[in-house]
Amino acid sequence: MDAHDVRETLRTFITKELMRDPAYVLGDQEKIITGGLVDSFSLAELAVFVESAFGVYIPDPELTVAEMDTLDQIVARVLRGS
Repeated sequence: MDAHDVRETLRTFITKELMRDPAYVLGDQEKIITGGLVDSFSLAELAVFVESAFGVYIPDPELTVAEMDTLDQIVARVLRGS
């Protein structure tokens, strides 16, 4: 999967499953957690999805709001791998 595919897969998951608003247009730099779109508890659900969809395990110390607050940050982390 290339960066575009990863980005769109994550965007769909975040808007549909975490935000429960699939029509929402989520920007690449938009603050997902600190912007109030989802709560910080959603990070755990996101981590499970990333591991399932991309085979990338994100250790707890990296699973923080500071590291995973925008789509761009999440895509970069997925592309770095485990």
